Amino acid sequence: MRIEIWADVVCPWAYIGKRRLETALASPAMSARDIEVVWRPYLIDPTAPAEAVPMEPAPRDPMVDDAAGRCAVDAPTTVSPGTADDGVPVSRIAAAEGLGPNWGAAWRSSSHDAHRLLALAHEHGGSTLQDTVTEHLMRAHFVEGQDISARDTLRTLAITAGFAEASALLDTDAADRTVRELRLIGKARGIRTSPTIVVGDRALAGAQPPDVIADFLATASPARDAPEEVGRLRYAESLLDLRDPLGALTLLRPLLDEHGDDLNVRRLAARAYFTSAQLGRALEALEQLVEDLPDDSYLRLMLGRTLQRLDLHEQAAPHLKIAAAMTPEFA
Repeated sequence: MRIEIWADVVCPWAYIGKRRLETALASPAMSARDIEVVWRPYLIDPTAPAEAVPMEPAPRDPMVDDAAGRCAVDAPTTVSPGTADDGVPVSRIAAAEGLGPNWGAAWRSSSHDAHRLLALAHEHGGSTLQDTVTEHLMRAHFVEGQDISARDTLRTLAITAGFAEASALLDTDAADRTVRELRLIGKARGIRTSPTIVVGDRALAGAQPPDVIADFLATASPARDAPEEVGRLRYAESLLDLRDPLGALTLLRPLLDEHGDDLNVRRLAARAYFTSAQLGRALEALEQLVEDLPDDSYLRLMLGRTLQRLDLHEQAAPHLKIAAAMTPEFA
């Protein structure tokens, strides 16, 4: 069974959640199962600076407050911002999970490169190496007060974790696209909290207690195997529904390169071009689609609206008329 943890390495609840998951997996019922834990990227603070700044002034920053809202427990039995137990310091909860004795991040910065390192660790050494690197990153950030956005820090942590190859890879764009695509996939799958544990189609949000995690895992079913191309198409469509056409196009790019003749790929790309106001590309794609599928009323409608937005009203009129005739609600 594959367990995916969608989390940000700079989210304190992600580190606490890691310990609680480890406790759940150490139970006799879980330890007998074949389980793989994979860490996936989630950013609680997308606006964090590339160069680290001291954490002390951060609480006065509303963007940091917003980031804290995406890093939560969401469990009534444990402490979470906004609950009745709000006054209990996170450091006390961390200490109860064996984290410390010192606790507290010293720096606010982008965690993108840290997520690149985790993606590279999984690519080169599988889930075991990735989990080791995750532990080193989180301990460095929360216990040792290191700046894990600094390349030198990341290189040192990677070498200490047994991943010396990362030293050279971090100076390239290796895994950059992987991380960006995974973040989009997380968005498409509805990930809104760090950490979120996902098994198959079920998700458990927040750093839940070990017994809650164990119950979740006991009733979870592995994901159904499906071609990667099918997943990309579904996630791209979900992003369009979430009004993120550029994200959809990012996921569609490999499909357009490899399966550019597939009608489903072409239709979705045309929708994304239209929604993102790339009207020239939308027009080209829709004209070809309407030629191939002249009886598709929705394609006619989109083509007509694209022509309207290009101020080509006379050319738009017949397509809109045909679309309305075939599907009256398009009138």
